[in-house]
Amino acid sequence: MTTLSINGQNHTIEAPPDMPLLWVLRDIVGLTGTKFGCGIAQCGACTVHLDGVAVRSCVLPIAAVGDRKVTTIEGVGATPAGKKVQEAWRQLDVVQCGYCQSGQVMSAAALLTTVPNPDDSDIDAAMAGNICRCGTY
Repeated sequence: MTTLSINGQNHTIEAPPDMPLLWVLRDIVGLTGTKFGCGIAQCGACTVHLDGVAVRSCVLPIAAVGDRKVTTIEGVGATPAGKKVQEAWRQLDVVQCGYCQSGQVMSAAALLTTVPNPDDSDIDAAMAGNICRCGTY
């Protein structure tokens, strides 16, 4: 048994320690906003925060999470940066097909948490690992 702090709530999980966090979130906890894209940490669809840092949950075993706090797309709106990003997303009608959206939002929120006034190179570096499938970003 493993206890994970997810979006401010503790969840006791019965799963193998090498199970990727993505599948714990989706299949055990029921938080399906974080998406599966590639399974090799290359596309960004599975991005979540560990103590505010953007990580790829598809390759992160739950044993590696430890006592760090997990924030998903379902919980990021409760953070100042996440709320700002989600509001801007809606105001600017960013949504297209939406599949990559959760990873994009999570990466942008992590950036704004660490760099409140990012320049173009900061934004490029933070968002480069997020691949849009429908090609509209």
